[in-house]
Amino acid sequence: MADNFPDLIDMRAVRSAIDGWFNGIVSSYGQALETAFLPVLRLLNGIEDFLLWVPWFVLIPVVALVSFAATRDWRMPIAVIVMLFLTGVLGLWQPAMATVALMLTATLFAIVIGIPVGILMSFSNRLQAVMLPVLDVMQTMPIFVYLIPFVMLFGPGKIPALLATIVFSVPPLVRLTNLGIREVNPEVIEAVTAFGATPMQKLFAAQLPLATPTIMAGINQTTMMALSMVVIASMIGAGGLGYEVLQGIQRLDVSRGLFAGLGIVFLAIIFDRLVQAYGKRVQKHLEAGNT
Repeated sequence: MADNFPDLIDMRAVRSAIDGWFNGIVSSYGQALETAFLPVLRLLNGIEDFLLWVPWFVLIPVVALVSFAATRDWRMPIAVIVMLFLTGVLGLWQPAMATVALMLTATLFAIVIGIPVGILMSFSNRLQAVMLPVLDVMQTMPIFVYLIPFVMLFGPGKIPALLATIVFSVPPLVRLTNLGIREVNPEVIEAVTAFGATPMQKLFAAQLPLATPTIMAGINQTTMMALSMVVIASMIGAGGLGYEVLQGIQRLDVSRGLFAGLGIVFLAIIFDRLVQAYGKRVQKHLEAGNT
């Protein structure tokens, strides 16, 4: 039998120091952070209340029209109508709207955070070298590890679920925004510079428009990763379709978990196709403008 690895560091003392430090943060700033995040909670609840307030027979056609506007293909609206109607028939309309509200809010904040960070990374190799390992940790760290500090700070509920979802879903958008801007044709940048464009003009007139397809791919990945968090988020009080899956696991209720899983799949297909279709339309428009 091999000897145990030597105890070079007193890990019990290290863990105790870390726990004590974080407990001090919770006791000192927990209430202030809860107050600061109240607007975020109101936004999340407002989106959920609005989606539940709109009658299903109004919301489904609206989403179908949006899907047609994005795809210009009549097959997509039909698929949207069928999938959303089946979600309601399965008795999952209310939890589905709660899931959509959480996903939309998380995606909104991921966009607000991720795109500016990606832009800054594209302009600085040093910042990119610092951020890439951070993004690696954010993507590979087990999501349950994020839940511990967030639940300690805010208690079980929607805010820790939302924050954990944002942390988990924002890295792809940061990476692809950075990549998209860096891959813009240098000749285009030289031409814009020759006309006397400032750095901000180059960014908004050339780099961001040409990087839009890649950024849209990042938004698509962010949306899918946010949706994949619904089951884990339900463990700390987020509700939605994830709670239905969790109840199916706890009660060994196969049908409940299966139907809730189908609802998640329906939402994933709808949002994935919409974002992809919009990204392709933007790319075609840019290609047509460059010819």
